[in-house]
Amino acid sequence: MTTTLDRTEVPDLSDAFPTVAWRIRDWAERTPDRVAIREKDFGIWQEMTSSELWDHVLTAAHAMLAFGIEPGQVTSIHSEDRPEWLIFDFASVAIRAICTGLYPTNPMAEVQYLLGDAASILHFAEDQEQVDKVVDAPADAFPTIKKIIYVEPRGIRVMTDSRLMFWDDFMEIGREHREANPGAVERLMADVDPDEVVTLIYTSGTTGPPKGSMLTHRNVEFGVEKVLNSPDRFQGGRGEGVDDEKLTYLPLCHVAERLFSAWSLAYNGPILNFAESIETVQADLREVQPTIFFAVPRIWERIHAGIHIKLQDGTRFKRLISAFGLKLGVYIGRSRVANNGNFTLGSRIAYWIGYPLFFRSLRERIGLRHCRYASSGAAAIAPEVLQFFMGLGIRVYELYGMTENTAVATSNFDGRVKLGTVGEPYDGIGLRIDEETGEIQTKHAANFVGYWNRPEATVDTFTEDGWLKTGDVGVWVDGTHVKIVDRIKDIIITSGGKNISPSEIENSLKASPYIKVVMVIGDGRKYLTAMIGIEYDVVGDWALRRKIPYTTYRDLGEKPEVLKLIQGVVNATNEKFAHIEQIKKFSMIPKELDHEDGELTATQKVKRSAMTEMFGDLVESMYS
Repeated sequence: MTTTLDRTEVPDLSDAFPTVAWRIRDWAERTPDRVAIREKDFGIWQEMTSSELWDHVLTAAHAMLAFGIEPGQVTSIHSEDRPEWLIFDFASVAIRAICTGLYPTNPMAEVQYLLGDAASILHFAEDQEQVDKVVDAPADAFPTIKKIIYVEPRGIRVMTDSRLMFWDDFMEIGREHREANPGAVERLMADVDPDEVVTLIYTSGTTGPPKGSMLTHRNVEFGVEKVLNSPDRFQGGRGEGVDDEKLTYLPLCHVAERLFSAWSLAYNGPILNFAESIETVQADLREVQPTIFFAVPRIWERIHAGIHIKLQDGTRFKRLISAFGLKLGVYIGRSRVANNGNFTLGSRIAYWIGYPLFFRSLRERIGLRHCRYASSGAAAIAPEVLQFFMGLGIRVYELYGMTENTAVATSNFDGRVKLGTVGEPYDGIGLRIDEETGEIQTKHAANFVGYWNRPEATVDTFTEDGWLKTGDVGVWVDGTHVKIVDRIKDIIITSGGKNISPSEIENSLKASPYIKVVMVIGDGRKYLTAMIGIEYDVVGDWALRRKIPYTTYRDLGEKPEVLKLIQGVVNATNEKFAHIEQIKKFSMIPKELDHEDGELTATQKVKRSAMTEMFGDLVESMYS
């Protein structure tokens, strides 16, 4: 199995292009004892130093060479976030393979499509759940896969598939190859071309089969420099570094988490703390107290809703203090919004009063007491939610980008925040809004090189003069900031010819802690309606306090008292919009939406066509 190469000395990599693998090696040489990663094992945080991380990466890279993986071939990862995810990914980069990640929630049909489309050679599957999605597929489903590496052996050791290999055995092969072939990985690193493809990141597939976006080393470097290292991003200009702590919990196959975690670790050196799971994020946040925190809107909405539940559980005295603190927060938030995110003298005094009484303990409870920079991205968020956190003294900045431009488009910067916008274009990039269609377009060094095996789709994604078409409609605010109107494909045109952005209405409704998911309907119709899914825990707590019995999600959502509660949220939202943009009727979604059932993408975005088909009767009942 082991291929012996010429035994030569490890080459000098000082002049090699600094890929993420090169940078992991560099940290190991410069700061070998610095903590790079923490992972909780049986309730105890275990640490991995820079030198230990590179040692694992180098060993895994040699194992890949032992299995014959060559530059340009594809490796794949199907796992929750864990150190082995990064090790496997960085090892792939080191030998100039192309690594692609799958969402842990991808069902078997999607796994079959993605691995087949990518033609993966070596596959990392975390546990039996993910292994089953490969070995239980038809025999000819994955003709290119040589080995399936697993890390959690429970339930797998009894399987007889010859492709299966335990992680420890995989690493042992790597150690043998490394001893027999010193310098083999480094020689590949020395010859890297910055325009080589480093990763495939698949789109969410809301309008068809997912497409693999090809990002190069040069794309990654430009993306990191703009998104993570822009000098205007942080208060006082101090960027992220080795003194910072981050919590890694969102799927690493998504461009945002790869950027804010994996590539951030490689370039800037903050400590990555791996959450036990997405369900334990709140508890892990409290333990880690990160200094830098990135979250998608769903996480900010969940924290926001959780605060309202917890504040109702205290004693009468604590509830009085909380009510006073929240009023101060409303004043501070409104003041900061009106002043581009800055404190005024009045709001600063209010914060000094509220901090020892309320804000400090609340920020401690939600895990953001030491957070000096936080951001929201990957989807639109209600301005009211961001204003709430700004009122607590947390600096939250909305930013915007997409996989195809390595997340480089716009961001709100310290002291220049305009709530309701996604900020200003990064310095030194091209960003324009098409005068005819209103589409946002970008042109810079982080624009991807195209879709894997999709040359026609690649051509369609660029304009004739080389600008990337984002598919998002935007408008300029004050000539400096960009406001996202909606996806072009999601714009509703009523039967009267009125163009309406459903996302703005949906986000306003989701600002309520009682509402989890909304889909506004009205394309070709006389008026707008909505399908609404409740935040089960919050509404359940609300019902119990009022002694309203319920059994299931559906039963709770159909209670007259709950319908009245949601109607109140709809009425309040309608007051913010013009008559034609108001929700005339709504229906409660009878189940919690799920990726595996096809109602959501892996990034928790509603699949509108699937929802309309699945709940067609509900939709028609609102127009009958």
